[in-house]
Amino acid sequence: MSPLPQYNPKLKQIFWPDLPEILISVRRSKQANRLSLRVSRLHRTVTITGPHTVDIQQFLDFVAQKRPWIIGHFADLPQPTAVKIGSYLPFLGHELLIAHGANRKVTLTNNAIELPANNRSAGRQIQAFLKVQAREHLAQASDKYSKKLGLSYARLTLRDTKSRWGSCSSQGHLMYSWRLIMAPVDVLEYVAAHEVAHLAEMNHSSKFWAVVEQLFGDYNAQKNWLRTEGVKLHHYQFQD
Repeated sequence: MSPLPQYNPKLKQIFWPDLPEILISVRRSKQANRLSLRVSRLHRTVTITGPHTVDIQQFLDFVAQKRPWIIGHFADLPQPTAVKIGSYLPFLGHELLIAHGANRKVTLTNNAIELPANNRSAGRQIQAFLKVQAREHLAQASDKYSKKLGLSYARLTLRDTKSRWGSCSSQGHLMYSWRLIMAPVDVLEYVAAHEVAHLAEMNHSSKFWAVVEQLFGDYNAQKNWLRTEGVKLHHYQFQD
């Protein structure tokens, strides 16, 4: 028989003694009319939401009932991958080997990203290299689409965002996740077209999507790739 879930009132979390890696945040909402569970594949978290009128025992009973479902979702999550010599990393959609090279700087070849032989921080060096490459490719794509649209953007910045792949402010400031450099090139280009389209339409109306299609063409495959595969890009860890 599985151990019963327990509640930590200070942290507002439910946990199982035999599964310390699974912590379930308890959230009460006026809008909720029943108990519901949500697993975030990106943040590797579980949240149970319910009405204020439901006591904590009902939360615990619901979690106990859903134990196989929760465990199944965690088993299906991509595992964090440390970027180091000998590992593989996607670059514009192609899996490249992280290897030692003969040059004094990080070098891109057809099948590898090569680091100086005396490097002591492979993860940080690769991350810095990816950011440079991301800025170059995203700037080229943004320039191309803004020229096609006939509207200029004010500046371009890169961040390591988890909630969105890009954004465009009302001042014309474009922001992108540098992790897009690991996605297939057509996906990176789609995101650039998406954000540049906001220069004309600061919304997600049918007019906006018509601008995206005008700039990029049929975008459904790329949009779906981000929805189903994009989370994997966040599981690469660059800390040595």
